[in-house]
Amino acid sequence: MYKTKNKEPRTLHLHGQALSVLKKLRKNKEVDTLVFASPNNAEKPIEITTAWENALERAKVEDFRFHDLRHSAASYLAMNGATLAEIAEILGHKTLAMVKRYAHFTDTHTAKVVKRMNEKMFGNV
Repeated sequence: MYKTKNKEPRTLHLHGQALSVLKKLRKNKEVDTLVFASPNNAEKPIEITTAWENALERAKVEDFRFHDLRHSAASYLAMNGATLAEIAEILGHKTLAMVKRYAHFTDTHTAKVVKRMNEKMFGNV
C-alpha cells in the first residue's frame, strides 16, 4: 500500500550522504520493512513531531513547517538546472502549475541567469 496523496507509487532516489546514512542504519536493523520504525511497533513509522518541534525550538527557528522542506528541495533542484517536468516527477506533482508554486528562485540565482545570457549574447561587455 502506498501512502501518497494520489495513491500512486513514487520512487525516491537517494545519493551521496543520504544514501550512506540509510545504508548504515539498515545494517543495524533486524526488520526490513521500515528504516525509521517505531520502537514500540516495528511495523509502524516512528513519530517525529515532538523531535521536530524540539529541534526547531533549540535552533530558535520560527514559522517553519516540515512541509516547507519540499519547497526548499524544489527550489534547489530548479537552481541546479532541473526542468519543471523533472521537478514535477521528483516531487510527484501532476501539473506544472503546482511545481511553480513550489520552486522559487533566489534573486542571486536569477541575476546570474541574466548575466550568463548577456555574456553569451554580447560577450563580457
